[in-house]
Amino acid sequence: MDDDLDELLDEVEKKFCRNISVSPASSKGGGQCGKDRDERPRNVGCEQKINSITEDIDAALKELQDEDHRDAPWAKTVPPHKGHLDDQIHSQPGGRKCCPVYLGGSGVAKGVGTAASKRSCDQLRCTSCDFRVLTFDDCEWDSSCDYLFLRNNMPDHGKLGAKLRKRKGVRAYACQCSWFAVSEATDVSMQPQLRWACARHPA
Repeated sequence: MDDDLDELLDEVEKKFCRNISVSPASSKGGGQCGKDRDERPRNVGCEQKINSITEDIDAALKELQDEDHRDAPWAKTVPPHKGHLDDQIHSQPGGRKCCPVYLGGSGVAKGVGTAASKRSCDQLRCTSCDFRVLTFDDCEWDSSCDYLFLRNNMPDHGKLGAKLRKRKGVRAYACQCSWFAVSEATDVSMQPQLRWACARHPA
């Protein structure tokens, strides 16, 4: 690229500065740019032309660099900015959402929950870790269950069973970051530590 710039500058000098001549320093000061018949210096106009062409070259080079940047493979793979997971729950298109969202024990029917029909939502998803919430009927979590255990074993049912113990009528819930067990219909909004929302039920 440096060679190309040198060639362009050489062309500019030949085209616009061919009338410039360098004379030895006079008694009044340094050299002079070529003069016309009226003895008026022509160096100002020459410099303006050179500056104008240099700016055009710089603009063309910048445009080429921008095009290279847009065409680079990595530039096309950058994902668009995403909002908080609360605003992008993976939903079933056209399905129904629970309102309010209920959790429930193994004796509580699963389905779309409403104020009149307290069904346990079976389409829960966590807005914090973005994992689907798993359920285990007639089970509750052992007191030794913790975040690290879920983080390492979710969503493997077999491994999660190591921290479950049998208890009739109870349903155990878990995502990758939270766990809960309940025996009766409970509004999830009453459990502020749980970031679980209904991801819509299939139509």
